[in-house]
Amino acid sequence: MALKIASRNSGLIGLDITATSVKLLELKSTKKGLKVVGYTVEPLPANAVNEKNLQDVEAVGDAIRRAVKRSGSRTKNAAVAVPSAMVITKIIQMPADLKPHEIEGQIMLEADQYIPYAIEEVNLDFHVLGPSEDAANMVDVLLAASRSENVEDRTAAAELGGLNVKIVDIEPYTMEGAMQLISHQLPNGGVDQTIALFDIGASMTSLSVLRDQQLIYTREQPFGGKQLTEEIMRRYGLSYEDAGRVKRVGGLPENYEPEVLEPFRDLIVQQANRFLQFFFSADKNDFVDQIVLAGGSTGIPGVAELIEQRIGTPTIIADPFNDMSVSSDIPVQRLKDDGPALMIACGLALRGING
Repeated sequence: MALKIASRNSGLIGLDITATSVKLLELKSTKKGLKVVGYTVEPLPANAVNEKNLQDVEAVGDAIRRAVKRSGSRTKNAAVAVPSAMVITKIIQMPADLKPHEIEGQIMLEADQYIPYAIEEVNLDFHVLGPSEDAANMVDVLLAASRSENVEDRTAAAELGGLNVKIVDIEPYTMEGAMQLISHQLPNGGVDQTIALFDIGASMTSLSVLRDQQLIYTREQPFGGKQLTEEIMRRYGLSYEDAGRVKRVGGLPENYEPEVLEPFRDLIVQQANRFLQFFFSADKNDFVDQIVLAGGSTGIPGVAELIEQRIGTPTIIADPFNDMSVSSDIPVQRLKDDGPALMIACGLALRGING
């Protein structure tokens, strides 16, 4: 199975496998625009996935099977994504007159120059970006490679759940594709703008920076809402499941907000600022026009306002379903609440529509 970073498939389930859940999303193109026709978030057992590594493929497969059943979807083809930390990407130059099979042949011949693994141990793909600005009569080609086990684990879990994986994408590029869904929230629709998109998940946080709607920078490191859940466990003597539940629905003592939640919000701001400093250092630029927050931890009240206040950059929470219609059997408010955490699932589902 090749690692796919650009493809076209009609009818695809977007399947996002995270540290705590399996997120399933199916979109359909109608005359009035996009429509959500399938949506489920199915929790995973503790430690089935650890920092994006699938530790228990069978448990993940069982969760996918339950998600497919609950969604009622008849679509069997799916798209999944691997995190950027598991992928080596490199932009290389190739002669503009080469045909796709010739580019592929040359990449296979020269792969050991770009990839620090044996070619039989990786899945790779390439995508022609367009004419190179650095060399005449050359094109820029994006090469992406991931160790085969990263692709095979996700493919195997999906198959156990009754799905056939047709596309394996890379999370930051999936996010780049999903940004079209929130263009209404961005200054000038994101055109000629530098947008910093933070995806704050349960155990990992990633930054994707887009300039003029193109991905130019990514970074990922361990940090997320799981740390808040674990602090609630420690402070109040709760199980992990109970701590996660009260974090979402409430019911904690009065000292929770000042002694636990506020310090965690401060930590999110510190992490965001640190990520931006890494970007500014790499880009020789010290400005972004807009910060966008995605991921499950954006549901913590006051995070966007605090980041905007402390960092001084306009900050919003992603709302990918604003312009979509929704099937009558899907709970609209729950879908909207989960929206920021479904950006990767959105980007994957769009692969079945946009290619």
